[in-house]
Amino acid sequence: MFFDNAIHSFEDARRIAKRRLPWMVFDYIDGTAGTGCGARTNRAALDGIKLQPRVLNNVEERSIAGQVFGSTTKVPFGIAPMGMCNLSSPSADRLLARMAAKDTIPVGVSTVASTSLEEMWELSQGSAWFQLYISRTTETADRLIARAKAAGYDTLVLTVDVPEVGRRPRELRRGFKMPFRIGPRQFVDFACHPAWSLPQLVKGKPQMGNFGGAFGEFDREESRAGADWVTLARVRDQWFGKLVLKGVMDARDAKRAQECGVDAVQVSSHGSRQLDSAPPAIQALKTIRDELGPEFPLFYDSGIQSGEDIVKAYAMGADFVFAGRPFSYGIAANGATGLRQMRDVLAQEISITLAQLGLRKLKQITREVIASPL
Repeated sequence: MFFDNAIHSFEDARRIAKRRLPWMVFDYIDGTAGTGCGARTNRAALDGIKLQPRVLNNVEERSIAGQVFGSTTKVPFGIAPMGMCNLSSPSADRLLARMAAKDTIPVGVSTVASTSLEEMWELSQGSAWFQLYISRTTETADRLIARAKAAGYDTLVLTVDVPEVGRRPRELRRGFKMPFRIGPRQFVDFACHPAWSLPQLVKGKPQMGNFGGAFGEFDREESRAGADWVTLARVRDQWFGKLVLKGVMDARDAKRAQECGVDAVQVSSHGSRQLDSAPPAIQALKTIRDELGPEFPLFYDSGIQSGEDIVKAYAMGADFVFAGRPFSYGIAANGATGLRQMRDVLAQEISITLAQLGLRKLKQITREVIASPL
């Protein structure tokens, strides 16, 4: 039977990835907290934002270049930090880093990345941002911050929406563990998906690149519930570069973060992986923008599936937008080719959407492009 691996949309990438990946790996990437209500609610909220077409504006020459912390990017979206990316493909982290370098966009390097933060900095040619999870003890975080400084990172992303890891039933049913473990169930699963298993067998079991040996171990299930505003202040005192607070969904928290001296807030529901009953992140973005005013840097991720979604996030108040799953699916579907196709799909959709709205560049996007009531 002939399978077409060309990617023309997010759904194409997801469909092909689902076919190629072991069930356990796909459910880890695709899974959400609880019943998936949060993901459906955010999807419905994004779909409910309607954009107003305009005509007879000369939009022959258009630019989709973005701006983040004063630097120009070739496309107006970055790569959100994702843990254990090499589950998609043994070369996933490297492909993402190289794409970031080529497009001069940020690539978030997760605390639990498959590749070390030092190597990702080099591969991205300085486009990487390090994403930090707070640990129960300060020693691990301090050590990671010191390593990021030594490597040359200028932006730290502090993720604060995981006081406890959300219950993700699809992961639990498949027996997913981090660090990666292989038992009888997983062995059968992998045997049924040789297109994924054989390259992984050659490269070895996916590891957490920032841990092991002298760097200690990472406990995914460890409680981070003790983190508070004093924790943020401590990180702010340690980090002299740009500090982004990621995982904010409430305007009161965003305002306090602004007062604490963070350089940007990233509105995010963690891809709907933490709280099933959380409100739509895209609506939280609007509320937080209204609270912080027009000048404070505000980033967005969660639920991005298309170029139109990205335009909607800008219209709701984002200064820059990040996506994760589209790129993970693209790589899982067809490696470097799949990633390039997914990137191009998003870029082309953004350009076409600008044309339909009668706009030439990203900076012209305001709430006036939204046709639906807010």
